[in-house]
Amino acid sequence: MIHIILSIILIIALITSVFVVIKKRKKAGVTGIKTALTSICFLLIGVVALFAYWFNFMGLASWFISIILLFLAAYFTRYMAVSDDKS
Repeated sequence: MIHIILSIILIIALITSVFVVIKKRKKAGVTGIKTALTSICFLLIGVVALFAYWFNFMGLASWFISIILLFLAAYFTRYMAVSDDKS
């Protein structure tokens, strides 16, 4: 029962975060796929973890995919827009 509740919470959190990222990108006027790749990789880490949990695939492959996505997310930060906010 608890795994169903946790899965639902994660799905709701992932969907909410997608909408928040889209809203913030529109507000900032950021366009293009390269600037969104970091967020996409981080969201895919959550999806991989959810599938690994559902299908009992919590082995080396899911860890490897998560680490690769983490490295890709770090690499694609170079394309993110730098804000001029000097607070």
